[in-house]
Amino acid sequence: MSGTQLAIVLIAVVIGSVVKSVTGMGLPLIVIPIASLFVDVNDAVVVIALPNVLANAVLGGRERHSASETRDLPVLAIAGIIGAIGGTLLFVNLPETPLVIALIVAIIFYIVLFFAHPDLRTTPQQSKRWAPLIGGVGGTFQGAIGISGPIIGSWIHSYRLPRGAHILSVTFLFFITGLTQLLVLIANGELSGRLTATLLACIPVLGSIPLGTRLRGVVSNRGFDLAIVGMLSLSIVALTVRTFL
Repeated sequence: MSGTQLAIVLIAVVIGSVVKSVTGMGLPLIVIPIASLFVDVNDAVVVIALPNVLANAVLGGRERHSASETRDLPVLAIAGIIGAIGGTLLFVNLPETPLVIALIVAIIFYIVLFFAHPDLRTTPQQSKRWAPLIGGVGGTFQGAIGISGPIIGSWIHSYRLPRGAHILSVTFLFFITGLTQLLVLIANGELSGRLTATLLACIPVLGSIPLGTRLRGVVSNRGFDLAIVGMLSLSIVALTVRTFL
């Protein structure tokens, strides 16, 4: 990776980490598509893996006081791990395109519901009933095609939790899947030759999080909801470009 390519990746990391600090999601979603225009997509995935884990750990840690306001995290995490194992085992047999199409349709359905029924929310009784299934589906998609963020993000958003609890929920779940991914990459030797770029990418992440956190504090509740829906909409674009272009 040349100096120019590294600079482009680091700029994308700054943008992604600020957005993630506001909404709880968006770092790989922003960095990987931008970086893959200038570097190999495998380089982009590997370089962002450690900064993503770090961002989730820091953001989740900052909101740990909101743990009592979260819902279903142990169930979602355990079901997600089980689903990820199954999705990984099915990876060689499942075609990716139909899964991505199903994911895009599900995200669009949720966005339409959000604007048609702004006050619609998943009740504690409903979330308790459906959390194992959603966690399992999210994990399966993570294992099969490497994507679970839009599923987890839209599901947690439907809870309409306080901001701190929302950020803690999504970053906790992303931390688990991201750490698993990172350990696999390390075990396979994927960080070899990319370690310097990976460590450098951690610097703008740590530097950008305070800015994003302050921005989150001044955004209205409606603005916070729209920012999350905006990230879900961006995920549709990223998935479409990745799959069909």
